[in-house]
Amino acid sequence: MATWIPAGSGTLQFRVTNCKGHSCRRTALVSDAPIARFLRKDLSWSKAVSKHVCAFSAPPLQKNQKLFKIVSSCKIDSLTQCFDFSIIGSGIAGLRYALEVAKYGSVAVITKAESHECNTNYAQGGVSAVLGPSDSVESHMKDTIVAGAYLCDEESVRVVCTEGPERVRELIAMGASFDHGEDGNLHLMREGGHSHHRIVHAADMTGKEIERALLKAVINNPNIFVFEHHFAIDLLTCQDESDIICLGVDTLNTKTLEVIRFLSKATLLASGGAGHIYPKTTNPLVATGDGIAMAHRAQALISNMEFVQFHPTALADEGLPIKQTKPREKAFLISEAVRGDGGILYNLGMERFMPLYDERAELAPRDVVARSIDDQLKKRDEKYVLLDISHKPKEEILSHFPNISSTCLKYGLDITRHPIPVVPAAHYMCGGVQAGLQGETNVKGLYVAGEVACTGLHGANRLASNSLLEALVFARRAVQPSVDWMKSSSLDLTASNLWPRPAAAPLSLESNVTDKILSMTKESRTELQSIMWNYVGIVRSTMRLETAKQNICNLEAKWEECLFEHGWKPTMAGPEICEMRNLFCCAKLVISSALSRHESRGLHYTVDFPHLEESKRLPTIIFPSSTVNSTWSSRQLHKQPMYQEGIKLCHNTYK
Repeated sequence: MATWIPAGSGTLQFRVTNCKGHSCRRTALVSDAPIARFLRKDLSWSKAVSKHVCAFSAPPLQKNQKLFKIVSSCKIDSLTQCFDFSIIGSGIAGLRYALEVAKYGSVAVITKAESHECNTNYAQGGVSAVLGPSDSVESHMKDTIVAGAYLCDEESVRVVCTEGPERVRELIAMGASFDHGEDGNLHLMREGGHSHHRIVHAADMTGKEIERALLKAVINNPNIFVFEHHFAIDLLTCQDESDIICLGVDTLNTKTLEVIRFLSKATLLASGGAGHIYPKTTNPLVATGDGIAMAHRAQALISNMEFVQFHPTALADEGLPIKQTKPREKAFLISEAVRGDGGILYNLGMERFMPLYDERAELAPRDVVARSIDDQLKKRDEKYVLLDISHKPKEEILSHFPNISSTCLKYGLDITRHPIPVVPAAHYMCGGVQAGLQGETNVKGLYVAGEVACTGLHGANRLASNSLLEALVFARRAVQPSVDWMKSSSLDLTASNLWPRPAAAPLSLESNVTDKILSMTKESRTELQSIMWNYVGIVRSTMRLETAKQNICNLEAKWEECLFEHGWKPTMAGPEICEMRNLFCCAKLVISSALSRHESRGLHYTVDFPHLEESKRLPTIIFPSSTVNSTWSSRQLHKQPMYQEGIKLCHNTYK
């Protein structure tokens, strides 16, 4: 059973029954941009990979001695690169996948900034895995499903909890160094929502240590080539009857302002989340939803975008003894592990409040804690609450949380003696590109892993430290189908000419015009973030969501009109403009999904439907929209070619 509604609306249009397998996709053509809710187990496309693809064989590549300098014999021209595998993103998912598929062919890792600048690098808490003698897969599964408000895909949960321990051991074998206890065994922390100590960590800088180990292995691999400062603009797709096929990606080299085209047999999206649709986020500046937006424009299914996780405890600058001289680019995270290690939350009257909201108190899941803090702030008209760990031994605090303690000390706060001022901030997207159990999407040749993906693991709320685990498991699971896909066909290299090449805007416009466009875009970005924070935050209502929808629609129209009035062309690309385009796209996906869920579940809480509804315990699926009358942010820069326009399929031809 599926319930269909047009994207961006909460109005029911019609119902389709017995929606199974590919019939769901065919029915999607009936509506302009429908959203459907249905059980994940009915998606047969997520369980199998087609045996025929379009791709090509690439000559061997040579790597220069300089790190990440690319000298490749596999070039059609100076602006076109050819690889067996293209990976968009250099976090834990992208790098782990790269190291595996590099055993079978050439690999391009395309990253927006420096290779280490990703959400993984800022992950503090750790990786959850069943490694303790008293723990069990069943217990981890139960904790995950309870935290996810029973919206999790049980098969996905079982896969991750079962395969997770081996994925952690692989990291250790690759050189990742995690904390050990006095007994010589891994030191396992406990965090909110977990019933056992199962968090593997490297002090409070776990993501940084994992990224270090993976990057070192990538650098030493002769088949992997890293392209830093390459902004992914749009996926290169074509249509073969009812199928959409991905053949690579267009990127903008933000240093040279050249548009570089990557053609590849298989493409992995591992580009992270969209935290910067909000003004307060723990995400680095690169997290602008680029992968989700590109996939949506390429007609990939998008799922569960209403579930935006606000981390309950980001450092509140207002409460620091030494104030910030300028606004932070990203909020500084105070790890979940602080509460897991005994931290207590107080309001400014030094009243402990979490037991009033949940019997698990500070160890309740993040959605519960964030809403509780939000309620306290609104009731008491205060700017922040306090998280106190100072009752623990000083040596223990400093050894477990060296990064947090040193950062706070820079602003005059000694966390071994005083409580930490904290406030919720946007942290993680539980929704994303719909993925099957092998990381596959409904777009042939396109795979997803990490925060950009919606695998069904998190349901309506992510359990602490499950994100790095999910990235490891699904990056590894996407390898075999990607390799099979890569081996099964070939592509005429003239396919590069199927898509018009975007123009780098700064080279096409006068400097004063570019300055005006960038200034206006910066203002639009700030306004969009403000709308999302004020109307699509921790607590929502139908009226506020409708207001956000209309305000963002007006803002986007005004922004696009101003762009084109100043000479911007729809085929132009610039980093700030492309980011804005993606932010608009992701914000609208969040609002459309939120409007369609007429209940409160997990991270989505609405005052108009404050209770759980068992009949609505279904994922939200956003189907591809028609490009007719769509905004610029929802369309690819190029016109999608038909498959017959020069691309040849080689059915089941393994080389």
